Amino acid sequence: MSLIKEVDYGTPAKKSEKTVTLTIDGKDITVPEGTSVMRASMEAGIQVPKLCATDMVDAFGSCRLCLVEVEGRNGTPASCTTPAADGMVVHTQTERLKKIRKGVMELYISDHPLDCLTCAANGDCELQDMAGAVGLRDVRYGYEGENHVQVRQNGEENPRYMAKDETNPYFTYDPSKCIVCSRCVRACEEVQGTFALTIEGRGFESRVSPGMHENFLDSECVSCGACVQACPTATLQEKSVIEIGQPEHSVVTTCAYCGVGCSFKAEMRGEELVRMVPYKDGKANRGHSCVKGRFAYGYANHKDRILNPMIRESVDEPWQEVSWEEALRFTADKFKGIQAKYGKGALGGITSSRCTNEETFLVQKLIRAGFGNNNVDTCARVCHSPTGYGLKTTFGTSAGTQDFDSVEHTDVVILIGANPTDGHPVFASRLKKRLRQGAKLIIIDPRRIDLVRSPHIEAVAHIPLRPGTNVAVLTSLAHVIVTEGLFDEAFVRERCDWDEFQDWATFVSDPKHSPEAIADMIGVDGETMRKAARTFATGGNGAIYYGLGVTEHSQGSTTVMAIANLAMATGNIGRPGVGVNPLRGQNNVQGSCDMGSFPHELPGYRHIQDSATRDIFEDIWGVKLDDEPGLRIPNMLDAAVEGTFKGIYIQGEDILQSDPDTKHVAAGLAAMECVVVHDLFLNETANYAHVFLPGSTFLEKDGTFTNAERRINRVRKVMTPLNGFADWEVTQNLARAMGLDWNYTHPSQVMDEIAKTTPSFAKVSYDLLEEKGSVQWPCNDKAPEGTPVMHIDGFVRGKGKFVVTEYVATDERTGPRFPLLLTTGRILSQYNVGAQTRRTENTTWHKEDLLEIHPHDAEQRGIREGDWIRLASRSGETSLRATITDRVAPGVVYTTFHHPGTQANVITTDYTDWATNCPEYKVTAVQVSPSNGPTEWQVEYDRQAEQSRRIKPRVDAAE
Repeated sequence: MSLIKEVDYGTPAKKSEKTVTLTIDGKDITVPEGTSVMRASMEAGIQVPKLCATDMVDAFGSCRLCLVEVEGRNGTPASCTTPAADGMVVHTQTERLKKIRKGVMELYISDHPLDCLTCAANGDCELQDMAGAVGLRDVRYGYEGENHVQVRQNGEENPRYMAKDETNPYFTYDPSKCIVCSRCVRACEEVQGTFALTIEGRGFESRVSPGMHENFLDSECVSCGACVQACPTATLQEKSVIEIGQPEHSVVTTCAYCGVGCSFKAEMRGEELVRMVPYKDGKANRGHSCVKGRFAYGYANHKDRILNPMIRESVDEPWQEVSWEEALRFTADKFKGIQAKYGKGALGGITSSRCTNEETFLVQKLIRAGFGNNNVDTCARVCHSPTGYGLKTTFGTSAGTQDFDSVEHTDVVILIGANPTDGHPVFASRLKKRLRQGAKLIIIDPRRIDLVRSPHIEAVAHIPLRPGTNVAVLTSLAHVIVTEGLFDEAFVRERCDWDEFQDWATFVSDPKHSPEAIADMIGVDGETMRKAARTFATGGNGAIYYGLGVTEHSQGSTTVMAIANLAMATGNIGRPGVGVNPLRGQNNVQGSCDMGSFPHELPGYRHIQDSATRDIFEDIWGVKLDDEPGLRIPNMLDAAVEGTFKGIYIQGEDILQSDPDTKHVAAGLAAMECVVVHDLFLNETANYAHVFLPGSTFLEKDGTFTNAERRINRVRKVMTPLNGFADWEVTQNLARAMGLDWNYTHPSQVMDEIAKTTPSFAKVSYDLLEEKGSVQWPCNDKAPEGTPVMHIDGFVRGKGKFVVTEYVATDERTGPRFPLLLTTGRILSQYNVGAQTRRTENTTWHKEDLLEIHPHDAEQRGIREGDWIRLASRSGETSLRATITDRVAPGVVYTTFHHPGTQANVITTDYTDWATNCPEYKVTAVQVSPSNGPTEWQVEYDRQAEQSRRIKPRVDAAE
């Protein structure tokens, strides 16, 4: 193994069908028109010295190190800013150039600390490399002159010296080593789009500054790491590199946080992870990252992590550490006993959207082939199950239509029920870049998210609808498009069922669906709605991106179908820059659905009652499969309370914190005789568990994740599992304990089985993924290299299906007792239930969940900033601190759900989507009132949780 070094071509690649041919140092090279001389040189294998240039940002031309000579031209132009031209003859190494470059380097070094032996960047410093490249051996100006390097000069305090900024938990900023190349500033602007950095001062006084001479922690920096990655010196340096040293080998793997699926180089010393570096060849992230993927991996070695299996007969008892063999035998005996007593349907399982495709496939296989039923479900039940239902109904596939590169071709974007700067930040950066280039943005969200207005970006329309009225809003947008004749008739006639379209068009054209007719109900004026509809229908390539603010409603599936209607009516399907794009929450929520984690579907979204599909699996698995759909998660909990469901295997999910109506979840778990939790930490669900099987992190396993764009990415093992086994091995060992003859030796064999049984994965193999880097399903004989854009020539189902989407108000209503509407979401620094990010330095930015409340509502209730408040609904109550903001409208409050101490889901109701049982997290009637601290329920919960986490160490027989 060695350190993967990616070539830095100095300037970004240009896309042009026209080419030019030039000669560089005697070599002829042909490049796309617009390519810089520097990049052309690099592609010819000729390295031109550079400091301010990097291929992640546009050329700047400030360092004057990359000068070249061009025959027939005067002077020495910068190669990074000089475009290649036909017939150009370039010389990169002449006596004149050598003299100039050496002089330039002398100036840099004269104002730079010469502490290379003790510098954290020693061996990974471009300034050091370039000094060697130009042959610098001495500095004529000396090293004791007026500079920024020394704390004191001639015994006096040096006013030009700035101390190192160590406020950011993950990296340091040392101004004394800054060469003012502006790469960090440009990366923050062009790659991340935050504009948090600037150059302060002029001339010799120039230095990089976060914000208005703030420290990094207090500035607008979002800690994405783009500046650190861009820095050519040790000015911006990871603290992990300072502490551990330079890495010596690296492995490309995939982030285990959100559904963007960023590729990283895990850079190692032995089995110690030094840093995660975004991989430029990663097709989802293109070399960018966010604070979670780049820095928040410390949970893998956190002291809270459980590394030994544990069992207990009763949840009132302490945990007892045991051997793997004893834990698996205990589990198998319990499960077999339950089925003998209550029937085969008394067991079930939940797969994980944080685990690999291969691990998820094995869990559903264990339940179907081992337990003998279809009682399997996944966390997508509570997030994106309406996406599966809605898109399968309208298009024929249960997934988004585009790749992330598609956003570079869009002209107008509808963003509904999603907050990508917090939930999907790397995609958000790509979207912001396109918006800065001129694309238009329409936001449909009850909260004023950052994208409504941020540096160099402003939405053309923000529709701050009342929570729960998504369907009414989308139908009203369709009303404008149809009644004003803005739909794409040619597309609809060719690609969709015309009769169904006419029925739908008649429905949306009813005056009761006009923007003016629904204005009071949704809380948005009609003109804003009409402007949004016209912009989308006439603005060119139109793309719709959506998130949990669409799906987590009683009409979640209806809303997804309404989105599909809008895309089809405007002809925005089947080419780059358009489409319907769900932003998946967890790293493998798409994959967990693909792998057959729903009780009615086998892998590939094929119904369990289809005999031909069952035959495929029965032949390979050697068992007879039950043809009746099993229980969904809410049904399992209901059946447990009723006494007919008694045992569950939960891999990598924390349903007690993440699922709605916490008290009902707790009651269901408490009623079971054997709850098995397979996870990294003693999560909240483990309070009710009888068996704990320690899990492995993404760093400790091989496999694949499938991201929100259907991209199948490799996950590669970079260290030995601290618990002894990868998760797929744990599931296989449990299957063996249950009497199944499983003999996989590597996850690639599981993928081969997936390919044999699942048409959309037919050509997928680890060999193909090694060759291509990643592919997007469907990947089969028709598309052997995958499918970046779906439905190009026609819909998978044949004709696109228009569905009439009647608005039905939720049964959850406000009233005198509960006059406010609560909606929930995520924050940038934390992830899902916080099990991982709460065990990292990300808590620096978000130590607790807060309730956002409008100033008017706060004043009415006597609530001030930071006060403890009581948040109550018909389901329960909790207490947390308030923050007063006009991000939310009067009558609406908002909170996150990252901290178990808050348990926001004790508030949410049991109302669910009519088609999929996806919970209605986004609409809960509540009341807010002042409080003195935690509620009685929180105090009792904390007591019970503390009691359930008692652990007795293992006592070996030999002792």
